[in-house]
Amino acid sequence: MTQQTDQYELLDALLETMESGIIPATEAGVAAGNKIFGAALMKKSDLSTVLVETNNETENPLWHGEVHTLKRFYEMTGTDRPDSRDLIFLSTHEPCSMCLSAITWAGFDNFYYFFSHEDSRDAFSIPHDLKILKEVFTLEPGGYNRTNAFWKGKSIHALIDGLPEPQRKALADRAEAIRRKYDELSNVYQASKADNAIPLN
Repeated sequence: MTQQTDQYELLDALLETMESGIIPATEAGVAAGNKIFGAALMKKSDLSTVLVETNNETENPLWHGEVHTLKRFYEMTGTDRPDSRDLIFLSTHEPCSMCLSAITWAGFDNFYYFFSHEDSRDAFSIPHDLKILKEVFTLEPGGYNRTNAFWKGKSIHALIDGLPEPQRKALADRAEAIRRKYDELSNVYQASKADNAIPLN
């Protein structure tokens, strides 16, 4: 199996997890007034899904998609909970500073994200990630280290762009369909967010 084949299989599994797991959970979350952010944990060994979660800020403003996923992960008991070093962390959106720290403290050595911080601000009208990075940490967009002593953070779109044809187009078409779905979910959230009590909505 070549490295490109391995990369294609990984990306195929990441998109499938979004399509069949995270998006349905997010549809329910958005209907309840939550933001569009979700996450999943997958086994490195076979790319199977361990856990899927979504934003739950209407219950607790700390329950971002990633942190809520970690909360649920640590509610798993005994041998049901794999070692975080054996898992892939998939985030629909590039994690905010709180979620980056949570992923680090939980011992993950990786995360993959679909939408960037700039997408959150520009396409989904949720600018808080970049504003906090700027106001609290004095970091410009992209100013944190995506490769460091703790983990490597990778853009799914950048990885798709690095594939040869026809693999690249096949995954790019699916990625575009996912983007359109999130546009729909964002419109629902934006239309109803005034009715929720999330501090930074």
